Amino acid sequence: MRAIGIVGSPRRNGNTEYLMNVALSILEREGIDSELIPLAGKEIKPCDGCLRCKKEIRCVIEGDDFEVIYRKMRETDGIILGSPVYFSSATPQLISLLDRAAYVSRQTREFFSGKIGGPIVVARRAGHNFTFAQLLLWFFINDMIIVGSSYWNVALAGSGGLRDIEKDTEAIETVRHFAYSMARLMKKVYS
Repeated sequence: MRAIGIVGSPRRNGNTEYLMNVALSILEREGIDSELIPLAGKEIKPCDGCLRCKKEIRCVIEGDDFEVIYRKMRETDGIILGSPVYFSSATPQLISLLDRAAYVSRQTREFFSGKIGGPIVVARRAGHNFTFAQLLLWFFINDMIIVGSSYWNVALAGSGGLRDIEKDTEAIETVRHFAYSMARLMKKVYS
């Protein structure tokens, strides 16, 4: 079993990445190989809706980091998406990746159907619910199995700088619960 955690933040070692590492470390302890995929420093061009992916069975946009990440998304059993809130939305980097990945998979072979996952969202003050729902809808449209937790996987951080997340102990515990639930479900589905 394998899981990946994609962090949509354009900054490394921030609050979203911290929470993602909490989740991935629990999956690792539970025997699930896990990999952090930060989008910081990577280029993901946006989908242009050309529909050539249906004919060519791949995204034809080249010259960026999409294909390597998309391959990992196809080959894994579990996907966690993490994003800070940017004006009540997931980051443009993450949305570009998700739009292209969903378009290619839906036009070709539904690669994400039956995979297990869920979102993690961090905001300074507001926008959690919309961003959380935005990422949930991506899981739903891709016919994935979404893991719940003891609360929504959202956190309050950002006004105090990096690692401000450590103050939101409820969010950390919620993400821990989510990761244990994800591990338990993955073991049941894939064992």
